[in-house]
Amino acid sequence: MVGSYLGKLFGIKELTSQHVFPPIKIPLTKQHIAIFTTASLPWMTGTAVNPLFRAAYLAKSGDREVTLVIPWLSIKDQELVYPNNITFNSASEHDIYFSRDKRSILPVGDITETIPDEEADIAVLEEPEHLNWYHHGRRWKTKFRQVIGIIHTNYLEYVKREKNGALLSLVVKYANTWVTRIYCHKCSHLHRSCVRVDRGAYADVDAQVIRLSAATQDFPRSVICNVHGVNPKFLEIGKAKLAHLQRGELAFTKGAYYVGKMVWSKGYKELLKLLSKYQQKLTGVQVDLYGSGEDSDQVQQAAEMLSLAVRVYPGRDHADPQFHDYKVFLNPSTTDVVCTTTAEALAMGKIVICANHPSNDFFKQFPNCYIYNDDDDFVKLTIKALAEEPSPLPDHLRHQLSWEAATERFLTSAELDQVVPEISPASSSKSFSSSFKSRKSKRNLEEASVYLHQKISGIEVARRAFGAIPKSLKPDDQLCRELGLITAEKKPSRTR
Repeated sequence: MVGSYLGKLFGIKELTSQHVFPPIKIPLTKQHIAIFTTASLPWMTGTAVNPLFRAAYLAKSGDREVTLVIPWLSIKDQELVYPNNITFNSASEHDIYFSRDKRSILPVGDITETIPDEEADIAVLEEPEHLNWYHHGRRWKTKFRQVIGIIHTNYLEYVKREKNGALLSLVVKYANTWVTRIYCHKCSHLHRSCVRVDRGAYADVDAQVIRLSAATQDFPRSVICNVHGVNPKFLEIGKAKLAHLQRGELAFTKGAYYVGKMVWSKGYKELLKLLSKYQQKLTGVQVDLYGSGEDSDQVQQAAEMLSLAVRVYPGRDHADPQFHDYKVFLNPSTTDVVCTTTAEALAMGKIVICANHPSNDFFKQFPNCYIYNDDDDFVKLTIKALAEEPSPLPDHLRHQLSWEAATERFLTSAELDQVVPEISPASSSKSFSSSFKSRKSKRNLEEASVYLHQKISGIEVARRAFGAIPKSLKPDDQLCRELGLITAEKKPSRTR
């Protein structure tokens, strides 16, 4: 499992579930980064795996104390989310699994409480909009010196597929912009013109948001940067294949394939449409599809109707030896923000064929990434890729796919690699005073906006009207028992 690999690699122990471990005393000279995410292992989704890698690689240098705060699900919810009927009876059981080895998770209660005040320094919110839609608790920017949001998902595209999708997407768009603006800092102003007004609060009110690609919602004053990497095992596979090529040996013995969750929206619709449309031009080409999901039977039926040899298999780990010998990865999907499997295929030294789409902008720098603009391009590039060998991946590009490089990009984008100088009172001037008054006015407006959001998110009827799960404002008795919490209404009885 990913947790096991990282734990052995870096000796990370502070990958914690909320409310499980006691406070950790840290030196004041170190940055303390708390990463809050919306998913956790064994749910193999991007917001479970990538924050785990981010935490491990940020802690690798030893210059920072890093805590990963993951959600705890009640058993009834675990059965809906976790694969292979995996469940945990307690948060401690989940932690043991976590460090040993089609639904959304929404926070219940105030998750800022998981980090003691004396350790609250920098918060990284993986999917800040998701974490804050119904946030009713302490203000992030008051508790933490710096709050950074990382956008993983384009929720607008998902909402548009629902009933009344156009109207709902408009509401979600403004809700996302609102909560990220009031709960995230703008880092790029902290070291230049931002004035600290109290612990963790700054006069600047712009949102600091990192978007993985331009395929996400366009947040005001956000930065676009792919701050994700691939599991090191994919890079090792690529190095092994390169060694084969350098010895003049045949490195790839299979043709084309695609791997991904088997739902139509994950590229299967586009791929099968292309294969069906150009069956004559692609005669002799064999394509293998790997995936599991609710549309598996329909994908199987559609593949059987083609004259091309299209075989469908159950999903499996992309690092499985079954995939090592494939030469060409076909990925027409445009629903991902940054496709992890595309990065993994490039790391393994394969040729990737993908659409000219914002989600693929990061991959255009790689010589083995073939970008098509239309259907004819797809056919030509597929035939070309199958007829030639991949280009050797240079070291500098291999590094770009690594989590070391992703961490460097994150630190630069979030400006965590810079020292924030103190602003001297002597620097006061008329222009500074005017600027300060302007920022103060903005901060007052932001305070009013936060107050409004807190009021709305604290009313059960309003929460449910905007889609919150009923009675999710505070942990219920079952959740309190599972986490070992004591409710205000039920204090421990005295022993006699």
